[in-house]
Amino acid sequence: MSEQENKETDLPEEEIVADDAVETDAAADQSEDDPIAALEAEVAELKDRLVRTMAEMENVRRRADRDKSDASAYAVTAFARDMLSVSDNLRRALDSVPEEVVESMKSFAEGVEMTERELLNTLERHGIRQVIPEVGEKFDHKLHQAMFEVPTTEHPTGSIMQVVANGYVIKDRLLRPAMVGVAKSDDQKPVDTTV
Repeated sequence: MSEQENKETDLPEEEIVADDAVETDAAADQSEDDPIAALEAEVAELKDRLVRTMAEMENVRRRADRDKSDASAYAVTAFARDMLSVSDNLRRALDSVPEEVVESMKSFAEGVEMTERELLNTLERHGIRQVIPEVGEKFDHKLHQAMFEVPTTEHPTGSIMQVVANGYVIKDRLLRPAMVGVAKSDDQKPVDTTV
């Protein structure tokens, strides 16, 4: 044992040597009593450690494979989120074009429309597709985000009344929820809070 270890334990070297000898003697006594049993116990312990290590290595390999496939499938997520605002702005530009467009603006409006279509096609080629809710469709919290409630008797409570912005999914994950207005029934009575 080194002098540093002796200083840390504050025991004289003779006592440390005596302790080590006692531990060695105890192990020797056990192996002298039944050396085969001691060896079999050691083999069983080593087998158990080997099996556990192999299982852990397999779990690490599976986790690494899953992380690798997720990284390749969802690598463009941040870029795609940034591009959604470009798509939204192109849609707003098209929605703001008056019904009767003067002849000089017609080609400009068609160019904006072609640009939007090309952007959506490019996003779709990379696994990003639009979620376009329909008016009257049931609200789905996995795909939609309620922005406001619309009092109405035309549609059942919880159905979509207005679409503010389309949503997007990348592969099987939600990239951005569709922002919608949700129907609220007029015949619901306010809750009485007086006692």
